[in-house]
Amino acid sequence: MTEEFISYLWKFRLLKNNLITTSGEPCKVVETGTHNINAGPDFFNARVLIGDTLWAGNVEIHMLASDWYRHKHHFDNKYDNVILHLVHTEDKSVKRKNGELIPTLEVAGLFDNTLFEIYQGLLASKSWIPCQPFIHNVSRFLINSWIDRVLAERLEIKSKSIFEKLEYNNNDWSETFYQLLARNFGFNTNSVPFELLARSLPLRILTKHKENLFQIEALIYGQAGFLKENLKDEYFQKLKREYLFLEKKYQLKPIDGSMWHFLRLRPSNFPTLRLAQFAFLVHKSSHLLSKVLENEKIDDLYELFTAEASDFWTTHYTFKKKALKRSKTLGKSAIQLILINTVIPFLFAYGEETFNQQIKDRALRLLDMIPGEVNSQTRKWKELGLNTQTAFNTQALMELKSNYCNSKKCLSCAIGIEVIKNP
Repeated sequence: MTEEFISYLWKFRLLKNNLITTSGEPCKVVETGTHNINAGPDFFNARVLIGDTLWAGNVEIHMLASDWYRHKHHFDNKYDNVILHLVHTEDKSVKRKNGELIPTLEVAGLFDNTLFEIYQGLLASKSWIPCQPFIHNVSRFLINSWIDRVLAERLEIKSKSIFEKLEYNNNDWSETFYQLLARNFGFNTNSVPFELLARSLPLRILTKHKENLFQIEALIYGQAGFLKENLKDEYFQKLKREYLFLEKKYQLKPIDGSMWHFLRLRPSNFPTLRLAQFAFLVHKSSHLLSKVLENEKIDDLYELFTAEASDFWTTHYTFKKKALKRSKTLGKSAIQLILINTVIPFLFAYGEETFNQQIKDRALRLLDMIPGEVNSQTRKWKELGLNTQTAFNTQALMELKSNYCNSKKCLSCAIGIEVIKNP
């Protein structure tokens, strides 16, 4: 038995009728109240008829009644308005500060044990997701409704991270977008050095040189720590000379070049090539954030983020070794990941901060226009019969797996709740 399970029983009115408090008074639940996931009592604004008196207030839940004192609720004013103490076992009487006894209800024996057995089975499950044997019995309508909710949660979590970056940047939206874009140009493996690079090289400096691609490349490769060697290549030497001048002019300090990862990456994903594409995007894009906010068509956004590395990189993946000549344009799948991980969360956060629901809705629509990611996780969801056709669905399903299934938070998941009630 857990407090979470007792909360589940209370929230969904799964306790048997004819309830009696431990002091012998009849108890009838009129309203269970609002589940509180923050500090304070577990349920706010409940209404409970105890004896002949209708009480309005809060409900607190514990395994043992003595937990009230162990958690020091008797010192906390937030618990003064608790009208019912819901426990598994009353091992101690609990009183308010004024000495009044708080009505207590023991849940032991007041619910269908099958519910708890199913819940225990989910917690003990070794399946890829706890409810894997049962999910095919859950209605598509319920699953789709829950996916909508989980996607909103995912975007709210990402928005919180964006707001933290915004505060760091003194509420400069353009600088924040630039840093987030840089981070996601690292595509997980090199996301950290890419973000550190952007923080070390403010957008205002790049903007001063945006008409000159060579200078932008010099600034980016120099700040990335790639120009410290003494290579004989003419292009490399020109970049280095230009960077040394700009480094002194702007009093720059490059990041540690050893942070960049090449191991197990395909050459097309090497950070040296991604930096060239990023430099081109900075060079060709004027007022990039404004255009992102203005453009509603997915094709316009694809065009906006199309980036081709400069001529040197048509025959190179690194500075040291020549390769077969090949155009090094940022692929459509890479652009889709940038839209999913940068543009759409940023639009949602911007809409949240500016109270603009239309922008938030546009972010959701864009996700529905992008094909779903194909990876080991989304393939598994597809095998279970769930829709993975669009990024709207795959983003929600990845959040569901990471934030609910992996932690076995079945009692916080609409699918898990349905499985327990109707396996």
